[in-house]
Amino acid sequence: MSTFVLAAVLLLFVIIAGPTIFIANNFVEVLGGYIANIIPMSLQMTPYSDSDWLGNNTIFFWAWHMSWAPFIGLFIARISRGRTVREFMMGVLLLPSLVGVIWFTAFGSTGLFQEIEQNTGIASVVAENPENALFDMLSGLPIAFITSILAFILIGIFFITSADSASYVLGVMTSQGGLKPMLSIKFIWGVLIAGTASVLLLTGGLEGLQTAAIASALPFSFIMIAMIICMLIMMGRDLKEIRRNEQIARTEQLKEDIKEEFYDDWKQEVYEEIKEEIKEDMEETKREETNENPQDSEKKND
Repeated sequence: MSTFVLAAVLLLFVIIAGPTIFIANNFVEVLGGYIANIIPMSLQMTPYSDSDWLGNNTIFFWAWHMSWAPFIGLFIARISRGRTVREFMMGVLLLPSLVGVIWFTAFGSTGLFQEIEQNTGIASVVAENPENALFDMLSGLPIAFITSILAFILIGIFFITSADSASYVLGVMTSQGGLKPMLSIKFIWGVLIAGTASVLLLTGGLEGLQTAAIASALPFSFIMIAMIICMLIMMGRDLKEIRRNEQIARTEQLKEDIKEEFYDDWKQEVYEEIKEEIKEDMEETKREETNENPQDSEKKND
């Protein structure tokens, strides 16, 4: 929660201290472009020409998400227990995507404004050292020293959180599914993750990390396809079960309505029969009394 608050403070500062109108206009443009191009750009493979963008971005991010899917999927499933599918879709897909668009639009638009309007040369900084672009952009805003420290702290927290989530998930997987793995197991996995990342960065840099991500994602992609099929089958069965339960509920309600209506009709019929019987009994009693006292009746007539 504290990480979210710090990130929100930095985001609001950039929006307010930066070119707010420029950011707002770019947000509408970026959101529309994202919605319009997410599917065609995700499926673009450029089979008739070589494209560095395709390998460094599209395929890499495919593989990146696939390689992280087992860890993030299990972690999100753990914290989303008891939620509906609609709530899960909102909290995991829609809202994070919207926040991501706002975040990258705010920081990216600020950097573009500095490059176009103020000629700060941030484009050359991004080309030479992309990791320095954020701090170079913040240096063009007020209280740059404080915001740079805040950004550095956030980067560290995000890395630590990701590593902690990965070590937790691996600990669960290697503890026979126990939701509270021992600290020693999590520590071992944390050391292994850090060692693997360090080796990849030292040997091949970011390219080595990208290659490792793509290589590890390829076999898992088949597992993900099988998981998607299984999920669709399970959701289809759940839908059939829900419809069957709804049909049973409607049938039971119809039976209750029929019983209630039949009971009302039967009660009215019985009431009428009893009423007629009582009326006949009263008339019969009256006739009998009249027949038993004929002399009294004649005296009254005289």
